[in-house]
Amino acid sequence: MTVHATPPLDGLMVVDLSQFLSGPYCSLRLMDLGARVIKVERPDGGDLSRRLYLSDTEIGGDSTIFHAINRAKESFAVDLKNAEDLGRLRRLIEKADVVIQNFRPGVIERLGLHYEAVKAINPKIVYASITGYGNEGPWVKRPGQDLLAQARSGIMWLNGDETQGPVPFGLAVGDMLAGAALCQGILAALVRRGITGQGSHVETSLLEALVDFQFEVLTTHLNDGRRLPRRSSFRSAHAYLSAPYGVYPTKDGFLAVAMTPIAKLADLLEIAELAPYHDQPSTWFTARDEIKAIIAQRLATETSDHWLSVLEPADIWCAKVLQWPELLDSEAFTVLDMLQTVTREDGVSIETTRSPLRVDGHRPVFTNAAPRIGEHTSRIIEEFGL
Repeated sequence: MTVHATPPLDGLMVVDLSQFLSGPYCSLRLMDLGARVIKVERPDGGDLSRRLYLSDTEIGGDSTIFHAINRAKESFAVDLKNAEDLGRLRRLIEKADVVIQNFRPGVIERLGLHYEAVKAINPKIVYASITGYGNEGPWVKRPGQDLLAQARSGIMWLNGDETQGPVPFGLAVGDMLAGAALCQGILAALVRRGITGQGSHVETSLLEALVDFQFEVLTTHLNDGRRLPRRSSFRSAHAYLSAPYGVYPTKDGFLAVAMTPIAKLADLLEIAELAPYHDQPSTWFTARDEIKAIIAQRLATETSDHWLSVLEPADIWCAKVLQWPELLDSEAFTVLDMLQTVTREDGVSIETTRSPLRVDGHRPVFTNAAPRIGEHTSRIIEEFGL
C-alpha cells in the first residue's frame, strides 16, 4: 500500500465564520482532511456553543460540545462592528480558499461579507452557506435551530411507536447532516476550481438536509398515492418495514432484528403461534404488531447472547443493543481506534472522537484541543500582515 504522509487538503485555508454546530461540523471534517481552519469569533464570548452545555461538565471554561466540534482549529477574535477588525478579516479572506458562514439570511449582507462581496476580493473563493430554511419563503426569518427544523421536516413522524406522537431524534441530526452536505459541496467545488480556476457558492439548509435524509421513505410516499406511513404500535424501528423489524427485550437486555422471513424466524425460535403467517408476506405488515408481540414474548425468555448463538449461525440479521460502556469496551470498537486525547497549553485535556475517514489506510491524528477565544489572533495578524 502506498502511504501518503501529507493529508489530501494540506495547504488549503478555511476561514470559518460559523458558530453553533452545522458550520463548525463542516469545518471539522475539512480540518480532519488536512485543511487549516481559522475560526472567527467575537472577542466578548466567542462562539455561542462555548456555553451550549449537554451536561454540567465544563472543561477549561467551555462546554464539551464546543471542544468536540472545534478541536485543532485556530481562533481569530474579530469585532465585526469594528472597522479595523473587519478590514483585517477581509484581508484574511483574500488569502483563503474556503469561507463558511451560517448567519441568518440578511445578516451577512449587512456585514458586507456575502458571496458577491467576497468574490470581488477573492474570485477563486469557495464560499459555503448554511441557513435554516433557504433564502426564500415564509420560514426564512425563523430560527434555524435543529429541533425546530426537525419539527418542520416531517421526520419526527418516523420515530417511535404510533401511539407516541412525533418523536425527535436524540441528537442534533439536522445540524450534522447539513454540515456533512456542505462539506461534500465544498469538496466538489474545490475539484472544479482545480480544473477551471473558478470559485463557487455552495449552499444548503437544515431543512434541505433533513428532507434529503428522508429520500427513500419520502419517495415511497410521493409515488404511493401520498399515503402516510403508519408506525408500528409495538417496538417500532421503521415506519414502513414489516415484522419482525424492530428492537426486542430479552432476559438481560435488548436485541435488534432486521429483515427476516417470518417462517425462518419462527422455526429458529420455535414459535408455533407464528404458523398462520408463514406463507403470507402481506400479513407481515398488516399484522405487524401482533407478530412482533408474539416474537417479543419468546425473546424475553432467554438472554441476548443465547439468541445470538441461535440466530447468527443461521445468518439472521440481528445485533445486541449496546450502551456506550459496552461499545467502548468491545474489541470491534477498539480496533477502529476512534478515540484520541487532545490538549492545550493551559492544561486542558479532553478525550474525544477521531475522524471517521481513513486515507491510505491511516486515520488522521491531532493533539491540539479547541482554542481559547482569540488564542491565535496575534500570530495570524503577524503571519498574514493584517
